[in-house]
Amino acid sequence: MSRYLIVAAALAMVGGSASAKQPIPAQVPPPLQRLLACRSQSDGAARLACFDRESGAAAQGFASGDIVAVDREKIRSTKRTLFGLSIPNLGIFGDDESELKQVEGVLSGAGFNRDGGYIFRLQDGARWSQTDSKPIAIAPRAGDKVVVKRGAMGSYFLSIGHQPGVKVQRLN
Repeated sequence: MSRYLIVAAALAMVGGSASAKQPIPAQVPPPLQRLLACRSQSDGAARLACFDRESGAAAQGFASGDIVAVDREKIRSTKRTLFGLSIPNLGIFGDDESELKQVEGVLSGAGFNRDGGYIFRLQDGARWSQTDSKPIAIAPRAGDKVVVKRGAMGSYFLSIGHQPGVKVQRLN
């Protein structure tokens, strides 16, 4: 069985019989589709038997790692961690409408790249390298607050405090 990534919201649909007439979304993997299909059983004993059987199969899928549940907060956290990296859109982090436009962080340090621009190290482990030659009036120091904003055509801008932003690219 291949690995599945399930948003916890899909599991919330297991609710009561009032939701039994709602269709099961296509992105829900087969083991959970079978579990959700148990809601359509009209006989109480048959519904209970179905839920027992299919919830056992789902629990086994979770235990083996074939089914993975991720809540919205974990998705948000992961999106923040991956901000600025070029990764393929696998459809596992939600829709594009919830795309991050900027992240805020705190500098843990700064150095220089081979072109004379800065390399910014954030406390969350992200490293950004300056790609333009714009000067920074007040040199960056550990503890400074930074904002990295998404620009046009895949570019990013990092600003320290209230200074104008410099163009950067994510290194890690």
